[in-house]
Amino acid sequence: MPQHIAFLRAINVGGHIVKMDALRALFSELGLANVRTFIQSGNVVFDAPGKAAALERRIEAHLLAQLGYQVETFIRSPDEVRRVDTRVTAEFGAHLAAGSKLYVGFLRDLPSAANRSQTVALSNDVDVFSFGERELFWLCHKNMAETTVTGPRLAKALGTATTTRNITSLRKLLATFVVR
Repeated sequence: MPQHIAFLRAINVGGHIVKMDALRALFSELGLANVRTFIQSGNVVFDAPGKAAALERRIEAHLLAQLGYQVETFIRSPDEVRRVDTRVTAEFGAHLAAGSKLYVGFLRDLPSAANRSQTVALSNDVDVFSFGERELFWLCHKNMAETTVTGPRLAKALGTATTTRNITSLRKLLATFVVR
């Protein structure tokens, strides 16, 4: 059975707290198998047949019904996450070695050309934005506390929802939970 990774947006923000054992149970209620969670930021690895888009809709509907608030879900295969990691290493490895941080924003679809241009235009000496297939790459040369780009400003430029993970967390998730 295919393995999937769900990246949940805003599962534990705004006063909402979902314990990881409860989150695993919610996924299991959908008939998803071998459900595991990674850290408290809404990363769920599971096995299930089906296409990512259909699984995203099923999970979002179930979480809304059970939790009472919208939790946008972005599903990737382990191979897709590995390709992201490979690209990060090739394009940003020297920056990461020098101490910069890289965040990967998972998107449903690539934003329009206009929204991509607006997002890339936010780049400056601290923050550099670029796009992958369905990912936003945010290279931050300083601490996130020193970034000049706020979440609402980025969301407006993107024109679509995203959920962001640090590349270090993604690498740990791959190393810990994902079947080769």
